[in-house]
Amino acid sequence: MAGVGGGNSLPSPSCGDDKKRRVCYYYDPGISTVDYGEGHVMVPHRVTMAHNLVAAYGMLGDMRRLRTAPATAAELADFHDEGYLALLQDLTPDGYHRRGGDDDDGVGDMARARGIHAAEGKGGGRGVDNPVFDRLWDYCLRYSGGSLAAARALGGGTADIAINWSGGMHHACRGGARGFCYVNDIVLAIRELLAHFRRVLYVDIDVHHGDGVEAAFEASNRVMTVSFHQHGGGFFPGSGAVADVGKKGPGQYCALNVPVSMGIGDEEYHQLFEPIMARVMEVFQPEAVVLQCGADSLAGDRLGELNLTTRGHAQCVSFIRSFNLPLLLLGGGGYTINHVASCWCNETAVAIGKEIPNDIPKHGFDVFYKNQEYKLHYTLETKHLPRNRNTANSIDAIRMAAMANLSKLKLEAAASVQFEERRHRSIDVGDLYYDPREQEEEEESPTARLHRKLYFEPTGDQESLYSKHRCNVQPGESSSRKQRKLK
Repeated sequence: MAGVGGGNSLPSPSCGDDKKRRVCYYYDPGISTVDYGEGHVMVPHRVTMAHNLVAAYGMLGDMRRLRTAPATAAELADFHDEGYLALLQDLTPDGYHRRGGDDDDGVGDMARARGIHAAEGKGGGRGVDNPVFDRLWDYCLRYSGGSLAAARALGGGTADIAINWSGGMHHACRGGARGFCYVNDIVLAIRELLAHFRRVLYVDIDVHHGDGVEAAFEASNRVMTVSFHQHGGGFFPGSGAVADVGKKGPGQYCALNVPVSMGIGDEEYHQLFEPIMARVMEVFQPEAVVLQCGADSLAGDRLGELNLTTRGHAQCVSFIRSFNLPLLLLGGGGYTINHVASCWCNETAVAIGKEIPNDIPKHGFDVFYKNQEYKLHYTLETKHLPRNRNTANSIDAIRMAAMANLSKLKLEAAASVQFEERRHRSIDVGDLYYDPREQEEEEESPTARLHRKLYFEPTGDQESLYSKHRCNVQPGESSSRKQRKLK
């Protein structure tokens, strides 16, 4: 695990040292069964995999659990267009194909105009970014509710760090879906934080540019957006060049973009991340931070072409954590699901301030980690990684350009923001968290129970299948075979 210090290593008033924080955690098991369709790279079940790893490492007891509370349509309307929300609420795979009247303007036409399409291919899911699928509206309410609950925990002062790995949908626009994202829970969470904090910093380490969040706050100098992402060669979404600094007006230079080329690794990434973020903290002086931890910037992702390790990715979390500001950690992209689960489990440990071993504990989903030798921190052979197209000169040029943009964001300008009278939204702690007496061990799922009996509970002289799995991983086996991505 990446060290939990780094950066400023400031002590927390609530915990008294630089290692521990009060952490709250949101998990909604209802997201586990959401299905974008066969063949689609977005698999919400990865959040359940991460949750099961967190539980297997014994970390649930280190955090206060946020009560499962889906968002409401009214809460989503705080940012999203009401016509778009009405469409999402009524949209089903069958309804998509229902035609309107003589003008032939049906639900499908309205959905396509908002970026949502019928899934293609056998079983659906192929060929479209934003398919219509069963329980789409419910899914949006669930992951958005998690981010709102986490933001309220920070705003109410009952937590130092709040986590919702099911959130982080940074591409969604006010009136449409984009890039697998239907509702922008990040924007909703930031708007909630602005009711309690003067300035909020948004940091994005997903492989893709955080365009939806940037666009939502481009006119505001109370929110600064900083996105580190792959750029060029037609890589989605194509925006986020270093010269993109936001609209003229109060929000200009409150958008900072740090585009990198394919293949960047830990060392070069942090040659950019740490000095730039240290300067952002100095200049913008935020009162709260939202960090989108998209795991598609990891090596071996099915879509991304960067080469970060789980340790290098977690180093970003550790560095931001070290400034000891209220911190909201969200998920995002990530399409090699075992890698995603490993990443977010490790970063949960970073948030808590806990060292966890590299050997993945026995639990009901071990089979997903066979191709990484049951290790939290997987490795890939260099020959199977994208070629690094970043050079020392290009890294220096990007860093200098970012610093030049930051120099135009004057501290006086940011500090002179007229702070709107705080709304002091009522936060009922009793409604926000589970009572400790309710936080009993979760009921074991049928899949986990069957897996446990098959793999861990052999009878008589029968060898467990888990042991056979372990034995089948040979030290000399090619890691290219071991790192085949699971769908």
